[in-house]
Amino acid sequence: MTQSSTVADAEIVLAQPRGFCAGVDRAITIVEKALEKFGPPIYVRHEIVHNAYVVNDLRARGAVFVDELSEVP
Repeated sequence: MTQSSTVADAEIVLAQPRGFCAGVDRAITIVEKALEKFGPPIYVRHEIVHNAYVVNDLRARGAVFVDELSEVP
C-alpha cells in the first residue's frame, strides 16, 4: 500500500531582492571599477564572494585572486 498526499493552494513566496549583501555588492563593484580604470591585471586578496559564477567572471575580465600579498608581483 502506498500513501500520497497533496497540498492544496500552496504558495511559494520568494523574498525580494534576492542578491548579495551590501558589503559583497560593494566589493564586486570596486573590483569592476578598478578593472575599468586601470585595466587587467587587478590583484585581489582572497575571493571576494562565495559564488563561482561571479569569481570566474571577474577572473575572465582580469582579476587575479591571491591568498598572500607576497603572490603579487
